[in-house]
Amino acid sequence: MASEEASLRALESLMTEFFHDCTTNERKREIAFFCCYLTFPEELLDNFAQQIGAWRLCLYFLSSTRNDYVMMYSLTVFENLINKMWLGVPSQDKMEIRSCLPKLLLAHHKTLPYFIRNKLCKVIVDIGRQDWPMFYHDFFTNILQLIQSPVTTPLGLIMLKTTSEELACPREDLSVARKEELRKLLLDQVQTVLGLLTGILETVWDKHSVTAATPPPSPTSGESGDLLSNLLQSPSSAKLLNQPIPILDAESEYICSLALECLAHLFSWIPLSASITPSLLTTIFHFARFGCDIRARKMASVNGSSQNCVLGQERGRLGVLAMSCINELMSKNCVPMEFEEYLLRMFQQTFYLLQKITKDNNAHTVKSRLEELDERSEVAQEPSLLLVRSQERERRPWSYIEKFTDFLRLFVSVHLRRIESYSQFPVVEFLTLLFKYTFHQPTHEGYFSCLDIWTLFLDYLTSKIKSRLGDKEAVLNRYEDALVLLLTEVLNRIQFRYNQAQLEELDDETLDDDQQTEWQRYLRQSLEVVAKVMELLPTHAFSTLFPVLQDNLKVYLGLQQFIVTSGSGHRLNITAENDCRRLHCSLRDLSSLLQAVGRLAEYFIGDVFAARFSDALTVVERLVKVTLYGSQIKLYNIETAVPSVLKPDLIDVHAQSLAALQAYSHWLAQYCSEAHRQNTQQFVTLISTTMDAVTPLISTKVQDKLLLSACHLLVSLATTVRPVFLISIPAVQKVFNRITDASAQRLVDKAQVLVCRALSNILLLPWPNLPENEQQWPVRSINHASLISALSRDYRNLKPNAVAPQRKMPLDDTKVIIHQTLSVLEDIVENISGESTKSRQICYQSLQESVQVSLALFPAFIHQSDVTDEMLSFFLTLFRGLRVQMGVPFTEQIIQTFLNMFTREQLAESILHEGSTGCRVVEKFLKILQVVVQEPGQVFKPFLPSIISLCMEQVYPIIAEAFGQSFLQPDIHLFKQNLFYLETLNTKQKLYHKKIFRTAMLFQFVNVLLQVLVHKSHDLLQEEIGIAIYNMASVDFDGFFAAFLPEFLTSCDGVDANQKNVLGRNFKMDRDLPSFTQNVHRLVNDLRYYRLCNDSLPPGTVKL
Repeated sequence: MASEEASLRALESLMTEFFHDCTTNERKREIAFFCCYLTFPEELLDNFAQQIGAWRLCLYFLSSTRNDYVMMYSLTVFENLINKMWLGVPSQDKMEIRSCLPKLLLAHHKTLPYFIRNKLCKVIVDIGRQDWPMFYHDFFTNILQLIQSPVTTPLGLIMLKTTSEELACPREDLSVARKEELRKLLLDQVQTVLGLLTGILETVWDKHSVTAATPPPSPTSGESGDLLSNLLQSPSSAKLLNQPIPILDAESEYICSLALECLAHLFSWIPLSASITPSLLTTIFHFARFGCDIRARKMASVNGSSQNCVLGQERGRLGVLAMSCINELMSKNCVPMEFEEYLLRMFQQTFYLLQKITKDNNAHTVKSRLEELDERSEVAQEPSLLLVRSQERERRPWSYIEKFTDFLRLFVSVHLRRIESYSQFPVVEFLTLLFKYTFHQPTHEGYFSCLDIWTLFLDYLTSKIKSRLGDKEAVLNRYEDALVLLLTEVLNRIQFRYNQAQLEELDDETLDDDQQTEWQRYLRQSLEVVAKVMELLPTHAFSTLFPVLQDNLKVYLGLQQFIVTSGSGHRLNITAENDCRRLHCSLRDLSSLLQAVGRLAEYFIGDVFAARFSDALTVVERLVKVTLYGSQIKLYNIETAVPSVLKPDLIDVHAQSLAALQAYSHWLAQYCSEAHRQNTQQFVTLISTTMDAVTPLISTKVQDKLLLSACHLLVSLATTVRPVFLISIPAVQKVFNRITDASAQRLVDKAQVLVCRALSNILLLPWPNLPENEQQWPVRSINHASLISALSRDYRNLKPNAVAPQRKMPLDDTKVIIHQTLSVLEDIVENISGESTKSRQICYQSLQESVQVSLALFPAFIHQSDVTDEMLSFFLTLFRGLRVQMGVPFTEQIIQTFLNMFTREQLAESILHEGSTGCRVVEKFLKILQVVVQEPGQVFKPFLPSIISLCMEQVYPIIAEAFGQSFLQPDIHLFKQNLFYLETLNTKQKLYHKKIFRTAMLFQFVNVLLQVLVHKSHDLLQEEIGIAIYNMASVDFDGFFAAFLPEFLTSCDGVDANQKNVLGRNFKMDRDLPSFTQNVHRLVNDLRYYRLCNDSLPPGTVKL
């Protein structure tokens, strides 16, 4: 064997070459071959790393090399040894390792690269995770000593943070009992640790604080402001927070950063208790001020020096870390009574910072200050002490404003309800500060986050008012000014008129994960806030919004004077670039405001209809005028100077005006009831004019966006409003004629379905406020039959005719006809399924022939799963809505046809081989059977034996097989979907309780799900899997504990008999969900741990 020195030099050379950018894959394979003796990562070093004695050579490498690759590999060997093989390491070796590695760290921690030093710290902590306190009793004592020694304080803090990370929430390579022991051991040390960290931070602060009685004037001195006395309990607190922020040296800032990082992680898991003292909280807030102190940052970055620039960034980072500590405490919803006073003090001190951030002065506007505080920067790679330490920071850019916004969100969502009752806390003044903070945000994301906070506050306020209706006026009066101001400003922010520079930055093309653009998200979130304020203050909302809408409508309605006739049609004679830009902005604003006006509709109906009638009528008349105007002059087809911009704008305004008018359909329905009693011509005119606006848009020549808006409005008029005279309006007659004309070009599918639904509903739905004998059912029945006949003409011709055989149509063309017809007919049936008996009778009479055709065609398409899916969907809708009208004989014929067609082979083909479409086919077939068997009375009882036989003998086994196969697949989305379906079947149908499932499949499924947990193949679904196992086991707890669990443990490999017994004993016989799932996860964790331990033992080890 070569000498250790020679081995090290050879390894250094080969490793450096291996990782060099220019080294080819072929050369890497050669290096791997030559390194078989010492080998190297990826699969190359496995043999070496698995040898328990390899650590001695690695210890030599660590102490003798400065090659980063060799050091990192050597530490990886130690890490593997400790975490996977420690149980089999001889005791003497363990003692030597526990002694040597800390000495190595202590000797070289100042010269090691930070990532090597941190890795070495983690390896030592891993030893403590295994051996403390039994075999490594001074592990934590050593860390405390390092922290207390000024020379090693930074190293001690790194060790402390690593210990908190690795021991408080350890990975699954420990038994649950050991995890619980470690947490308890750490909790015993919390008070000591927090005392040490408080002392470090206070010492640094006091050492560098300016104690002069009269500090020089500066932007930070004397900023108490009007609100400070309200926010802080005593003048001394205000004076303390107004002290100038000290200028720290690099070493002090580094130590404070490490201390705050430790606190942030400790606060993430320790409970709120008296250990978190007022002194510690005050100190954290002192450091939070670093984040909002622009003067200190600028002083640090004077003269453009890189080191000073980094000093400024580090100073800002102290503020970020301090806010991280505060937010960790804020995120805890369970607050002990004795800690509430501390929380109040935290809020008071944080809102002092909020006031400081949002305060205007001569040097800075609020927005410029927020922009500076939101600066994120990467640290330059220069060889200074501070720069090197800065490289240790995570590479993600950080922002003080982000952390502060998180604090505000946590305050409103978690603690506002608790704190609002304190008289010392001025909520209205807080909202004033939050308002300034929100509307001076330097980024869109920051503004979105603040809108979320306002949404949380408005939800809280709405909930509070609903629970205390008697105090509604008092609560609203308290917040009215703030809400009106919020409404006005949010409306201003969605208008180019006031906010053009920011709005033009928004992307309106790229879709995010929610299928919306950045502009759409901005508008949606803004309108959500507007709508929530409207709910609280509808009258103020109307008086604020409608005048703004009127101003924008003047521009739109004035466009007619600029329309001229050209050779190819009509053209908008606005060509100057500036005029086009102004028009574009005005149209965008009008579109947004129309959406806002639509959101206001629900606050004009119900009990307030009469009181707010005049305002609502004004809005509706204006909207009717706008929609008619757009349709008459055909702005959607007009030529413009900038067609790629202005034409979409004009289409969008027209579509939004239709959508806004549709939002008032419930108001129109209430007006319809009033008009019936008063016989007012005003209502008739509104509806007739609306139809004049809608009808020209029901055309294939109109853009889809506009066409669909018109169709939706038509459906609302026919379904929600239902005026008696609607069918007699000439414009409606035109739509009837167009849809039933065989030569007319068909609309796009969605529009065709909507228009047909509207026309059917006009004829089928009863007119409000009229007795049965005035409903004109005979005439409406004839008209409806004619409508359905025209709509299903091509479909009915598909029926086989023995007398006059037809020319065979291509399959694809046939599928198109089936799809187009059934989508329309199914929609018509679905929309009258809950209506009166008469409506359903007329509907079925019209559909009868088409239903018979469907049944005749079904066998021919049984192997075409897409067609079968649509046909069964149609039949399912028929059974749900019209089964009584279909009658028993025909229903029996349908069911018998289905039972004959769905043989075991056909079911297997659909479920196992045709993917999701085939599964949908079977699902709908089963839903049809479910509707039949759930029908009360004796009518369908004869079907029960054959239905039960089919399900029990054919469907259930195949479905179970399909589910079982899916749980063995690596696709987590498929697994999640099918687990959800399985659980849903149990919830709705008690699947797990069915005899066939309980006796033949139950514990097979439990076994598969447990194996999935053990193998960690779908770890993201741990909770869902645990609940499913509980639901299955709860069907037969006695069988689970007495038979399944022992059998499962017996079948487990990699564990010995004694370990199996321990696993069985530790699984308590709890029968409630939380305890049972906790036992399941304990079993899985400990089983994996025992296997890991057994794998780490040397061959031939005797297990006691």
